[in-house]
Amino acid sequence: MTESSHPPPSLLRRLRPDLAPWRASRDFRLLWGSGCVSSFGSFLTYVAVPLQIKQLTGSYLAVGGIGAVELLPLIVFGLWGGALADALDRRKLVLGAEAGLGLLSGLLLLNALLPHPLLWPIYLVAGLVAALDGLQRPALDTLVPRIVAHEQMTAAFALISIYRNTSTIAGPALAGFIVAYGGGPATAYALDVATFGLSLFLLFRLRAVPPPTGAAKPSVAAVMAGVRYAWSRPELLGTYLVDIAAMLFAFPNAIFPFLADDLHADWALGLMYGATAVGGLVVSATSGWASAIHRHGRMVLLAALGWGAAMTLAGLTPNIWLVLLCLAVAGGADMVSGMGRSTMWNQSIPDELRGRLAGVELLSYSVGPNLGQVRAGGTAALIGARGSVWLGGLACLVSVGGLAAVLPKLLAYDARTDQHVAAARAARQERERTQEQERTQGQERTPPRPTSAAAGAAEATETAEAAEAI
Repeated sequence: MTESSHPPPSLLRRLRPDLAPWRASRDFRLLWGSGCVSSFGSFLTYVAVPLQIKQLTGSYLAVGGIGAVELLPLIVFGLWGGALADALDRRKLVLGAEAGLGLLSGLLLLNALLPHPLLWPIYLVAGLVAALDGLQRPALDTLVPRIVAHEQMTAAFALISIYRNTSTIAGPALAGFIVAYGGGPATAYALDVATFGLSLFLLFRLRAVPPPTGAAKPSVAAVMAGVRYAWSRPELLGTYLVDIAAMLFAFPNAIFPFLADDLHADWALGLMYGATAVGGLVVSATSGWASAIHRHGRMVLLAALGWGAAMTLAGLTPNIWLVLLCLAVAGGADMVSGMGRSTMWNQSIPDELRGRLAGVELLSYSVGPNLGQVRAGGTAALIGARGSVWLGGLACLVSVGGLAAVLPKLLAYDARTDQHVAAARAARQERERTQEQERTQGQERTPPRPTSAAAGAAEATETAEAAEAI
């Protein structure tokens, strides 16, 4: 049978996730397992922090202010973390930051155990967590292109998103239950600390990931070189701007406690936090089709429009079940956008710049949500929680539509013909050939081990010579 006569893949095969990265790479399996454990614990804290601030203050602005506290450390350390990821062993950088994040969760636990927990330590720890996350995330993101095959990038992101979305579902739901019935925020923080221990064990088993040959030393000049590269590529710049716009205007998570109050559905708070992840999980678990997509720019733009439309409907409907459905649709759209952005970044950016560009990417997908929390809290203080949600969704639609109009290169991007993708693929193949040659030469220089008979004869000779010397 000729290749052209092969039947098309079945619908089931096109939908099921591509497990190739998991099967092919031991280090990817370790990284996946570590992320699964750590992500679950982190989402416990993600829900417990705003709930604890609401309990202590009852203020929209106090809850939304957590995003303002995290913003500056995230910008500064995210960019610097990218420069470090290009210059240092990425495994060591990830390990050190993970240990620090575990210690900070321990501080939140100690504060929560006080008879009268204090507000300022929560903000302080939030800022420090943002700083360490900024240092770690570029190294973490740039590990994947080094341990996964070039053509498996989309599949790798989908597999990572499966555990992230599963943690986003289970973590918030469990956190809401724990805070309400199982001992309050302190229990959530304690479980988070425990997950960091297992995560560190798995990360420790990763192989070293040294920097690329001739890597630039960490400096402001190195950071600016990465920023200039991002600016020189309008299609990359477009992915950053689209994501920032979507999250800035339509990321209402900080006001979910107040939205639940407005809908008389306090019981659904954990479900609201987990609903977007349900949509994301459905998409990632049926993501086999995504590896066949090559026009990733259009993928990002259409998904961002879907996110904005779903958030608009979530703010307009008074029914909690319809709100949860809209949030799930929004999560599915965000997952599609994430697959498109991640594939563009990992397939087209040179390895020697990958860390610094990951720092820029961190700003695009983290600054937006942090500013979005401030925007959501401030708007809710003026027009209420529901108004804040639907108005943000409309603003997202308008801004993303405008960006699509002024960014033709993002619309035209095609991985099959893009020169940057071709150059990155060729550089990776050359690096792999060089590494294979070095391994082969090393084996040739190593003298063969003697057979057991030869080894015994040599040992007998050495023993006889030693006896004569005595």
